[in-house]
Amino acid sequence: MALAKMSVAELEQFLRDEFPQAFSGDDIMIESADGQTCLLRQRYSERMLRPGGTVSGPTLMALADFAMYVVLLSAIGPIGLAVTTNLNINFLRKGQPGQDVLAEARLLKLGKRLAVGEVNLLSGTSPDPIAHVTSTYSIPNV
Repeated sequence: MALAKMSVAELEQFLRDEFPQAFSGDDIMIESADGQTCLLRQRYSERMLRPGGTVSGPTLMALADFAMYVVLLSAIGPIGLAVTTNLNINFLRKGQPGQDVLAEARLLKLGKRLAVGEVNLLSGTSPDPIAHVTSTYSIPNV
């Protein structure tokens, strides 16, 4: 297992300082991050729902992208200009209203300029993913 370059506390502080529009610390929590994987929890809010009472696609895509950013930062350190170059999402089942959404992210390959990972999104305590995401990030020269 890779050694984390940033702890959960360091990630939270960095994100509050550098990316407050996405991480204000009240609706998304970083439960773990170890340089290879991370687990994020987005607390349920009615703002997550689309007509028909399911968790919206934009909510799921944003959480998955944010989870990839967190796992990448935990692996490479505070390089804020790492950016998404590709994100592919497969919606598998309905996300249930009233349930937190969990994002389990994992790096598949970490290179000098690109990182590839996957995210499973889960609704509440169900073990069955509601979406599966693959993503690539570009890592700037520092």
